[in-house]
Formats: sequence, C-alpha cells, structure tokens
Amino acid sequence: MIGATGVGKTSLVRQFVQSIFSEKYHSTIGVKVDKKVVRVEDREVTMMLWDLQGEDDEFKIRPSFLRGSSGYLLVIDLTRYETLEVANLIQRMIETEYGKIPFYVLFNKNDLTEDIEITEEQINNFIGDSGKVMLTSAKTGENVEEAFYKLAKDII
Repeated sequence: MIGATGVGKTSLVRQFVQSIFSEKYHSTIGVKVDKKVVRVEDREVTMMLWDLQGEDDEFKIRPSFLRGSSGYLLVIDLTRYETLEVANLIQRMIETEYGKIPFYVLFNKNDLTEDIEITEEQINNFIGDSGKVMLTSAKTGENVEEAFYKLAKDII
C-alpha cells in the first residue's frame, strides 16, 4: 500500500483484513504489516500487506522500501487533487527503479461524491489504457476485496 498521507491506505487494509472501518484517523508511522490468506482460483495465497507511511513534505518514499515486493496498490484520495500529483511521482520512481511489476491504482473515498476533486478525465490521463484502475471506498467496502484479489491474481 503506497500513496500520499491520508489517502486511506490503512483503512483499505483494515476493510480487507478485518471488514471494519473507523472514522478515527491515525497516521501510520513507518510501516504496518498485516497478513491475510486468500483463495485465488484454485490456489491458496498468503498476502503480506505492507502499509507504508504516506508521502508528504516531510517524508519521501524511497525505492528501498519496495525492494522484494511482488506488487503494490497505489492509493489516491479522490477528494484531494494533490494526492494525484504525489502518486504520479511515486509511480515514476517505482517504474524507474523496478520496471513493470503488478499494481493497481485505487482512487479511494468514492463515497464522498460531493467532495470529489479529481475528474474522470484526470483519472483516465493518469493511468492511460492499462485498465489497472479502480474506484474504492474503505468506508462502504466498494471494490476493496476485488482490488486485493485482482492484485493477487496478477502476481501469481
């Protein structure tokens, strides 16, 4: 899980692993690791989920944080345009350092329809024609399970 500070990375992991959502915001410091075993087609897959501290003015995600990862979910907050810009920088850094590895871009907080700042055109411009984009809501659970399962399937 990677992205700017406050985009909902921890909430997405909690929704996926524990099926819970909390309105209380606690900023991740460093990394929080969770584990969930899922069934993908006929295989049992153990997912080790690294929820990295969000990138902001004081903390920059370094390439070494991603060493050994099999894939990632890049999270963007639909209600804050600046998180799209941060994600763009992170995406370029990952591709420069590691090339192409499985990933999905999650445009989170889709339930906050009146606060959305990122347009459909900006979403399409960001990801191009890869089809690796999903609109999610950690609060409602919209597309959360699907995102993790699709990533697991792409990895195997």
